Amino acid sequence: MMRKQQTFSRGLSDKVRKSKAAPEIQKNPFEVKINRKKFDVLGRKSKHDVGLPGVSRSRAIQKRKDTLLKEFRLKDKNNTFIDRRFGEYDSKLTPEEKILQRFTLERQRTQDRKDMYNLNEEEELTHYGQSLAEMEKMTDVIDSDSDSEEKGLLSAELTATHFGGGGGLLRKKSAGDDEEEEHKPRSRQELIEELIIKSKQEKRERQTQKEEAQELTEKLDQEWKSIQNLLAHKTPKAERTDETDKPKLDQYDMMVRELGFEMKAQPSEKLKSAEELAREERQRLQTLEADRLKRMMGDAEEDAVQTNTHISADDMNDGFILDGDDRKTLAYKDGKWNIEGEEEEKEDEDGDEEGGEEEEEEDDEDDAEGEEDDEEGEDDDEDDADEDHCDLQSDEGSEDEDGQGAEEEQVCAEEPPAVSEEQKKAAQEAAKAELPYTFPAPESYSDLKQLLQGHGSEQQRLILDRTLKCNHPSLSAGNKAKLQKLFGFLLEYVGDLATQNPPDLRTVSALIPQICGLCQMFPEAACKAVQTLLSDSGHSMEETLEVKGRAPMPDLDMLVLLKITALLFPSSDFRHPVTTPAFLFLSQALTRCAVVSLEDVCKGLVLCCLALEYVSLSQRIFPELLNFLLGLLHLTVSDKHNMGYTVVSPFRRQGKSCDLLVLKDPNVSHSWNRKPISLQTAHRLPAQSPVERDHYRLSLIDSCLDLVKRCTWLYKDLPSYAHIFQPIRALLLKHLPVEGYPAPIQDLHREILDAIPEKPSQHAPLVFKKKKPIPLKLFTPKIVQILDYGKKRGNTKEEKERERLKHKYKREFKGALREIRKDTRFLAREKLSDVMSRDAKKKSDV
Repeated sequence: MMRKQQTFSRGLSDKVRKSKAAPEIQKNPFEVKINRKKFDVLGRKSKHDVGLPGVSRSRAIQKRKDTLLKEFRLKDKNNTFIDRRFGEYDSKLTPEEKILQRFTLERQRTQDRKDMYNLNEEEELTHYGQSLAEMEKMTDVIDSDSDSEEKGLLSAELTATHFGGGGGLLRKKSAGDDEEEEHKPRSRQELIEELIIKSKQEKRERQTQKEEAQELTEKLDQEWKSIQNLLAHKTPKAERTDETDKPKLDQYDMMVRELGFEMKAQPSEKLKSAEELAREERQRLQTLEADRLKRMMGDAEEDAVQTNTHISADDMNDGFILDGDDRKTLAYKDGKWNIEGEEEEKEDEDGDEEGGEEEEEEDDEDDAEGEEDDEEGEDDDEDDADEDHCDLQSDEGSEDEDGQGAEEEQVCAEEPPAVSEEQKKAAQEAAKAELPYTFPAPESYSDLKQLLQGHGSEQQRLILDRTLKCNHPSLSAGNKAKLQKLFGFLLEYVGDLATQNPPDLRTVSALIPQICGLCQMFPEAACKAVQTLLSDSGHSMEETLEVKGRAPMPDLDMLVLLKITALLFPSSDFRHPVTTPAFLFLSQALTRCAVVSLEDVCKGLVLCCLALEYVSLSQRIFPELLNFLLGLLHLTVSDKHNMGYTVVSPFRRQGKSCDLLVLKDPNVSHSWNRKPISLQTAHRLPAQSPVERDHYRLSLIDSCLDLVKRCTWLYKDLPSYAHIFQPIRALLLKHLPVEGYPAPIQDLHREILDAIPEKPSQHAPLVFKKKKPIPLKLFTPKIVQILDYGKKRGNTKEEKERERLKHKYKREFKGALREIRKDTRFLAREKLSDVMSRDAKKKSDV
């Protein structure tokens, strides 16, 4: 029994030792634990552990041994020694930090308060008991115990390392000197002087060697020049043999040479940015404006003396100049010959000749290769000279033959004719009549109207174009806001042009490109401006409907705005911030605006054209369009009984204005000719005869049938195509008096009937079922409504803070319980180990 207990205690003690030893853990890179932190703070110790699993547990156990176990051992004990030195029980400080802090505290404690403000006394710094101030003097201490004869001097090894051979100077003198000087050591000053003398002597030797090498090089150069002509000998031209023995070039060699001499691709000019182009255009316009102002004021500078240039006989008058012609023609100055120019030319020629002689002297000193090149190029120079004189000879010959030389001299000597006063006035009037080249951006609508009024359509377009170029957004910071305002002013100005009597539609079409350019430049500002106009028109229509019960057709300015909107913005989008309001305005106008005159019929046809343009790409069904076309065709029917179709608002089955398109005279169809309807008639129909009014009705009927035909082409692929056009087919087939219409209208009527099928498709329309379908029996999950899920958050700020503190308290409470349980288990293990070790000791003593 005793032995078993002893072995058990030994095994337990071994386990305790093993736990204290903390055996090594094999490092597995996939098990390394890394607790990353977001950022490093300077001076703060990191608490993030990096290691293997189990290392943190061993560290926690060791920490408990250092803190909790010591407190447990010292419990109920008062006669223990406590080390009160600084940082003794602080495990965070390293030994070096502890020593440094203790040294600092010791020095502060020994420092006397009376020396706190004493600045004269300085503390003496020491190193290993020696004063640093004495060590900085670097005094050579002579070792009296040394047996060397050269005491207090630099060693030979040290001088050889630092001074490059100075150690040799420390040796003794030669045997020829006196014995006293041999045994006498040299002083430091003597060694330095001897070293300086030796360095100067070496410098003189290097200089003499360099001079000797220079002389030898010059001598070799002179000897080389003397034999250079013999090496580079060339036979004269007379002794040259014919080059008939040279082999002929192959086709491949010829192609290679052609490719070698072929002109390479030249780099193109850099593409300029929009800002650079705008800057150049403004500079050009400013220059033209300055010239116009000079001509208007009569200050245009004219060339007083017109120099006549020499014209060759071979000149083709194509403006091509090969080289500049510096020759001067005959001229008078103050009644005398102008000889100063000739003297200056002679001086220049003399200077050129002197320069040429100097260049020839320099060329004579060149190498033999350069001389050979000059000899080869002499023939080419002679040929060029001959060619240069050919033109002169031909000029002289032509003068002798034609006798024009004297006339040319007379023309050159005559003065230019003076400009008369009438010509000056005419030039000033022409400059005043011209348009300015620069315009400021208008700040208000009145400024724009004042700027454009009184000019034709092309001139107004030109004024706007120059205004945009002079006020480009890249040229100044405030130009962007000015041009954004200009877009709204232009829309307002176009509306005024459309409402004139008669409307100026030519100018409107001329200003459309500038409006499109501004819209591309500022899309957001253009969007807001068009939205504002559409919303204002819609609100005014609603107010009119509330007051009068019906609204008139939109005027021509609104029709022009809708057309511009279709040009500026995409109409095929499902939803667009501009085209969608315009689409809604169109549908509202086609359903709620009354048709009481032929002008309203014309406006309605324009609205139908615009609506068809809006849906041409998206092929969206527009029921208001089809209903309006059906109503217009209903206006052509004289008998309103037994109809197979239904007429909806704004048309009525019977009434005062239901016979607007009924012909008064059926015989006018023979004199009618197809021609487009002018938009000016939509604004106001001029006074016409009954025949002209019937012709106008036939034109409106023709346009209405053409729109129906275009609608059939647009919606022919829809599954409900036949159902949509059945009312129109019934009206055209049974009620329309097509027999009294001209042949073109009858042909159009026949094409529409052929395009619309007689019987609608058999597809039943989509409707809701009367009863809900019974779903299949499936295992449906049980749905329970959960009111409280996720994190609990209060409604007010105080409740949120209370919930947060509760959550934090629970978390800290759980952590404290966990640590207390770990400490309790640790103390229990330590108590058990103490009891086992004490029992084992007692049994061993027994």
